[in-house]
Amino acid sequence: MHKRAKDMTTEMFETLTKAHRCDRCGAQAYVRVVLPTGGELYFCAHHNQAHSKKLREIALRIHDETDRAAV
Repeated sequence: MHKRAKDMTTEMFETLTKAHRCDRCGAQAYVRVVLPTGGELYFCAHHNQAHSKKLREIALRIHDETDRAAV
């Protein structure tokens, strides 16, 4: 097993833009999940919250910008 995902700052990744869309619903993505295989998944704040426990178990890195999401 690999180590649990580390939360990464925006300094490590390109800032997510309106072009980045949630892989579950198509809304604007605020979270990028890097998988051990090298693939990436994108999630809106809602779907990140709904799946965060499992994502932390499987992800290599998580880039979280949910603090920018509209309230």
